[in-house]
Amino acid sequence: MIRYTLVCEAEHGFESWFPSSDSFDAQAARGLVSCPVCGSVRVSKSMMAPSVARTDRGPRTLPAPVGTPAEAGASPAGPPATPQLALTEPEQRLRALMRAMREEVTRNADDVGARFPEEARRIHYGETETRAIYGEASLEEARALVDEGIAVAPLPPASDDRH
Repeated sequence: MIRYTLVCEAEHGFESWFPSSDSFDAQAARGLVSCPVCGSVRVSKSMMAPSVARTDRGPRTLPAPVGTPAEAGASPAGPPATPQLALTEPEQRLRALMRAMREEVTRNADDVGARFPEEARRIHYGETETRAIYGEASLEEARALVDEGIAVAPLPPASDDRH
């Protein structure tokens, strides 16, 4: 999945996820991509910096705002302020629903980690008891499961994940 920073004709900025660049182009051409603020379907990709995941370090932290502590709204002794995105109310509700969904799954399902494709097949073919599971699978593994008729869905990222 690719996260694009988009802008409408009224210059409202927002983000959206697409399976590929071609998918965005096709959906935008059909008028299926619209601005969450004004509803305009005249939407284009905005300039954005690439985000590359690092596996050789721990979780990434955002840099402190540029400027003096007074300009950034923090006291010299306090922690640096974390930049916050301005989210519309529908975006806030959607994120809250996604967070609740993730919490529900992780509370009520077994985490099978990297064994997810194998466990999903074992459950599907009746080789082990039916139960709710979650774990990790590559895009290719997930597609293979779907091709076999095994229902799978991506789990929304945790609120502290930076994708």
